[in-house]
Amino acid sequence: MKYVELGRTGLQCAQVSFGGIPIQRSDAANALAVVDALEEHGINYMDSARGYTVSEGYLGAALKGRRDKFILATKSMVRDYEGMKRDVETSLKNFQTDYIDVYQFHNLPLTAFDQVFGPDGAYRALVEARQEGKIGHIGASFHGLDALKKAVEEYSDKIETVMFPFNIVEDQGLEVLKMAKDRGMGTIAMKPMAGGNLQDWALALKYIFASGVIDIAIPGMGSPEEVARNAAAAGAFGPLTPEELERCAAIRKELGTTFCRRCGYCAPCTVGIDIPSAFLFRNYYEHYEGLKDWAAQRYAAMAHKAGECVECGLCEGRCPYELPIREMLKGVKGAFGE
Repeated sequence: MKYVELGRTGLQCAQVSFGGIPIQRSDAANALAVVDALEEHGINYMDSARGYTVSEGYLGAALKGRRDKFILATKSMVRDYEGMKRDVETSLKNFQTDYIDVYQFHNLPLTAFDQVFGPDGAYRALVEARQEGKIGHIGASFHGLDALKKAVEEYSDKIETVMFPFNIVEDQGLEVLKMAKDRGMGTIAMKPMAGGNLQDWALALKYIFASGVIDIAIPGMGSPEEVARNAAAAGAFGPLTPEELERCAAIRKELGTTFCRRCGYCAPCTVGIDIPSAFLFRNYYEHYEGLKDWAAQRYAAMAHKAGECVECGLCEGRCPYELPIREMLKGVKGAFGE
């Protein structure tokens, strides 16, 4: 396994590391087996989130007696000071540890910066937690390119790591991630398999690191077999061959007309549908075995459903990828029934 320094954090992380979303579909015994496999293969960076239901708790139990062998990262969706203080304590309790290496703002949108970095914002709580030794570094994950760009351009002195979707069919963050690396920020590729749409794991990971803008990638791993498969792929990175470039182009062509990159340019929807999230939940529902109930619950919690689309077409006019959004929303309605 190759290890790289995560930006300016000083943390030496496995280049291919662990994404904790799938753990919530399993049980404590399977989580223990997964962490055993991570240790065996030298995968030492572990990413979870408060929003991943039981993931923190399962991983915390599995880490007992070997916490020092892993770099632990998690995330919180709260934006205010008191809420973030509570979430940090909850994460520490769940993980059964007295420190977390990287604590991140989860899916930080453009509209939340003023609150998060304001006097009573979540950033102050994380700074205090860092001063108290409860966390080591502060990071953020993003789904919107504009939010990532703002973080890199204006907050690189406060945010040490950034996480953004990056894969064969989602490379819209390339230039901003390069800027982040140039400013010493750690760069983490989430959704390296495009939410399960990419089946060639080795090529998908090789593409990410051939870009030169990513420190580590965190594919979701829900079984020891998936850990072994990702670890095996880690030994084959390097420049992409002409044949591999052709395969990447073919994959883009195949998925390009129906794949949402979650850039957010389609917004605002006339009736308030969160279009990228609707597509995301459908993808999890159809491609992640064992996460159907989770995806259905998340979709059910949305304020406006795909079936409310009035087919005005404004979203399609804004989409830089010319996606047939209205037809895709009909597919979401077909999957979830509303």
